[in-house]
Amino acid sequence: MYFCQTMQKIPFCKYQGAGNDFILIDNREGKQTYSGVDFSRNLCDRRFGIGADGLIFINYHKEFDFDMQFYNPDGTQSFCGNGARCAVAFYSFLTGRKGQFVFSAYDGKHSAYLLENGMVCLEMNDVSEIIEHSENSYELYTGSPHLIKFEPDIVSLDVKKEGSKIRYSDKYVEKGINVNFVQVIPNNELSIRTYERGVEEETLACGTGITAAALAFAKSVKLSGSQRILVHSRGGALNVEFDIQENSFINIILEGPASYVFKGEIHI
Repeated sequence: MYFCQTMQKIPFCKYQGAGNDFILIDNREGKQTYSGVDFSRNLCDRRFGIGADGLIFINYHKEFDFDMQFYNPDGTQSFCGNGARCAVAFYSFLTGRKGQFVFSAYDGKHSAYLLENGMVCLEMNDVSEIIEHSENSYELYTGSPHLIKFEPDIVSLDVKKEGSKIRYSDKYVEKGINVNFVQVIPNNELSIRTYERGVEEETLACGTGITAAALAFAKSVKLSGSQRILVHSRGGALNVEFDIQENSFINIILEGPASYVFKGEIHI
């Protein structure tokens, strides 16, 4: 006996920002009814789904250009810096608009600028607290929780092994944390490798992690005033600009590429 099941065709686009790749779905008309853990897991699976570091819905917002709803591959939600930059590029593709955009996300309101060269400058929320665990370890929140560990050499580091130890330690196992291993290189630039919670793997880049690394570095060497720090991830380099005002970091901008990869339809 055979059963006929109606299948929904869901159009999507794939974008990547410094190697962080995302599935983007236009849901401005509210027709997309699938969400949650299983949907995100299925679509982000690299063998049985489309494959991505995250799933993003572009939803209607009555006050802003759009609402960005982000899911990690395990179905959890957070803010995603590189995902947000890709969301801006995707929304520009959908509308034909350029320039400045304002949108809501998991951690509140954001503004972003799409430059002529395809780079996206994303305004991050201010950071007023950085917890110093030791002279080479810092914890902070940049839309997602991050632990920054400064290391003399990250090239040969087993990021998945060492990152998962920290992420699943007694302190962080319940809520999780992203673990970033950071090396200071010449010209006060940084090199970074990140174990991302929700993906539970090393990713080629992490926008909120790159931002966190730049701020933690500034605190560790006691920088002041206006700063611009270049951070090299395995997927590409991003700039982090910010102003230091007393003990707070304000006017934080994450700048980097956001590129279209392909589009398609998936049957659910």
